[in-house]
Amino acid sequence: MQIRKLTASILRVPLRRAFRHASAVRDHSENIVVQTELANGTTGWGEGVPREYVTGETPQGALDQLVATNVGEQLSGDVVDWQGVFWLCDRFAPAEVVDDRRGCHGNALRAAVELSVLDAYGKLFEEPLSAAIEHFAPAAEILNHRHEVRYSTTIDTESGRKLWRSALKMRVYGFRQCKVKVGADNSADTQRVAMIRKWIGPRVDLRIDANEAWRPENMVSNIQQLAESGISCVEQPLPHADLAALEELRAQIETPVMLDESLTSLSDAQEAIRLDACDLFNIRISKCGGLLNSLRMATFAAEHGIAYQLGCHPGETGILSAAGRHFASTVQDIRYLEGSYDRHLLAKTLTRPDMTFSYGGRAPALKSPGLGATLDEQAAAENLSGKLEFTIDQ
Repeated sequence: MQIRKLTASILRVPLRRAFRHASAVRDHSENIVVQTELANGTTGWGEGVPREYVTGETPQGALDQLVATNVGEQLSGDVVDWQGVFWLCDRFAPAEVVDDRRGCHGNALRAAVELSVLDAYGKLFEEPLSAAIEHFAPAAEILNHRHEVRYSTTIDTESGRKLWRSALKMRVYGFRQCKVKVGADNSADTQRVAMIRKWIGPRVDLRIDANEAWRPENMVSNIQQLAESGISCVEQPLPHADLAALEELRAQIETPVMLDESLTSLSDAQEAIRLDACDLFNIRISKCGGLLNSLRMATFAAEHGIAYQLGCHPGETGILSAAGRHFASTVQDIRYLEGSYDRHLLAKTLTRPDMTFSYGGRAPALKSPGLGATLDEQAAAENLSGKLEFTIDQ
């Protein structure tokens, strides 16, 4: 079965409230959504979240990059099984429109296109995306299917009564893990995290994310102060430009270090290993260029003794939530799991069915063909812009 048409648009996703961390404040997210249509009319949806401060992408820039890409030729070909689908996905290579030494410019676009292709063929084959993952040879050594997964939660850089309410709410809701955003106000972080620890309780695994806010000269002292609250990990403490400093600084602390903004591609992962810069990878499907590349990155991490979490971008809709669920229910040894925040974070539900986790962050594995989530085009109509259509060579 061949692909007949590809459609791409910008989707504006309003949030229930502004989400704050050291690198950005946002009350909405602008995502790329892609629909793939097969020759028999079967359609699939994909999504990517361009973040300029992470991969250098913008929503309009992603559409412009797609226009510059030979989509018709790259996605042509008759496919009869999952191996053919993987081959087709790997053929898609967004045009190089900027100097891309890290191999990440275009990752959100690539994720959106790839997921739409996987979703369409999953529906055609009448198999969920988790079944596709089990056919993906590069991930064979890290697979372990589960019927239920459990997500962690996040507290942003809020303070005062909002902080108290958030911490208490997370405790009552039964979360086992919680990430706290720090770095927006270093002088207040130690007290904030200590208060969260007091209110959320001693049993919750608490970790912090600095979003590149610190510098080599204050990283160690900041972490040592925060470690008094019993944190299990610190995410992206330094800007990517200071990556080389982490090997020496890590020797002075006991808290494991995770990379996020410094981990956007396999070349980034290889550089992190060469520099001995971290203990964990934060793998995000959009940031890392799609589901297949994310699986490759998790395999690479496991081969080099690096732990990993599956992360997400605030503002992802149920499309990326579903992709993350398939990853999470099929890949073993995920240290922390983020995603499926849908109703808790989004002001408007733009996909169906509901992908929001339940009490304690619990969520079932998905069994419907393909992703198991689709864009509600009627609900999303006023949020879509910049529509482009591409005919695929037959």
